[in-house]
Amino acid sequence: MLRREHKRPGSVKNYVGAIDQGTTSTRFMVFDQAARVVAVAQKEHEQIFSRPGWVEHDALEILRRTEEVIAEALEQRGLRASDLAAIGITNQRETTVLWERKTGKPVANAVVWQDTRVAEDVARFASDGGQDRFRARTGLPLSTYFSSLKLRWLLQNVPEARERAAAGELLFGNIDTFLLWNLTGGAQGGVHVTDVTNASRTQLLNLQTLNWDEKLLAAFEIPRAVLPDVRSSSEVYGEASLGAIKGVPITGILGDQQAALVGQACFRPGEVKNTYGTGCFLLMNTGERMVPSDCGLLTTVAYKFGSATAHYALEGGVAIAGALVQWLRDNLGMIAKSSDVEVLARTVNDNGGVYFVPAFSGLYAPYWKENARGVIAGLTRYANKGHLARAALEATAFQTREVVEAMEKDSKIELTSLRVDGGMVVDELLMQFQADLLNREVVRPVIQETTALGAAYAAGLAVKFFSGLEELRANWAVDRTWKPSLGEMERERLYKNWKKAVTRSFDWIES
Repeated sequence: MLRREHKRPGSVKNYVGAIDQGTTSTRFMVFDQAARVVAVAQKEHEQIFSRPGWVEHDALEILRRTEEVIAEALEQRGLRASDLAAIGITNQRETTVLWERKTGKPVANAVVWQDTRVAEDVARFASDGGQDRFRARTGLPLSTYFSSLKLRWLLQNVPEARERAAAGELLFGNIDTFLLWNLTGGAQGGVHVTDVTNASRTQLLNLQTLNWDEKLLAAFEIPRAVLPDVRSSSEVYGEASLGAIKGVPITGILGDQQAALVGQACFRPGEVKNTYGTGCFLLMNTGERMVPSDCGLLTTVAYKFGSATAHYALEGGVAIAGALVQWLRDNLGMIAKSSDVEVLARTVNDNGGVYFVPAFSGLYAPYWKENARGVIAGLTRYANKGHLARAALEATAFQTREVVEAMEKDSKIELTSLRVDGGMVVDELLMQFQADLLNREVVRPVIQETTALGAAYAAGLAVKFFSGLEELRANWAVDRTWKPSLGEMERERLYKNWKKAVTRSFDWIES
């Protein structure tokens, strides 16, 4: 396919847009056909911690931020709706919203993926059939992480919610669904759908049929009327009714980690990416076959483009990565801005024997321990804030190694290098330590906004703005490669001490 020449805005649809709705902020990005960033605007939203273990968002604030960043990004380059061929959506997954069909008003704050309020429900459900009782159907263990028990909690605890949901008066969705419904008309005919990647994170989707599973709905006591329709990740869902983008088709939806996999052009089985964001998520494309995990990973949908067969992935998720840096900033006031953590960590030569296990929401892959909580181990009078900053960065690398080891065992594929993306990959100290700890090359692509790019790719494929996967592959290029330089003895000593620290976080909360 020939590249389009750059023309004046308005003369041809030269661009594709992407809404990137994350855990801490919302962005709108505009890309050209060569996957270059043309415009970007970003705004944070409030993190609501009303009780220990509870993490909430105001879904209407997220909607407002979305509308604001769309307008700002377009204004930067003097772009109009007519310049956009399509818009894609990528989003924080599992975060659960329940709202009124007639008004669009949420009946409660959104329950965020990190929220642990349903920990007792996890234990109750696991007492009958074990933690993996639904894994064969869903690819997921019982956990506070997924949407199923969060939605069940809302239906049980919001007055009259269950009855109203069964009557079709309330609608459920993760953030992708909530945004799509509002952007395509809301109470005046908004489209109530989700894509297979987000649906696969609810623990209500059957991975084989790629539709809602009646037995799962019965087990979690979820009325079918509240659920969105399940579609592919790349098709025309509807047209935007919002002024700034009115008439632009919305044609792509991918959960954020699947979007990063697509943005990294990992379309072949065995290709892997790791995203360093609020959490840290390693995904391997396993092609058209579902690979069950014996090592604490998740089996999930990678993407489904239009009528093509769905691709699946193995995923290892770490709950707290960049969020730990934000905690140092916001809760302890150790740094003024997140980027300061590398400067502070470089004031010391090593971690001083300090290990930080950020099990704020329990431990995800490969442990799946809901009752773990965060610990700092190895403290002495020698330790200072530089050591704490370094231990906080190293925690992400240690957790990634644990997931990589599990991934290699499950897939029987040894990783030769690791493609990385996300906000933390600008931290060169972390990236070098990651290469040292894995004893493998760590590769950062030229285009690091891979989550938004993946959503743009999915949207562009649906309207033939992009010709196909080979064109997307051709856009991928290396920016920097970190090579391991740490001796084996020191690497294994550090990892052994990390493992010891992790065990100290186990069973902190007693049932």
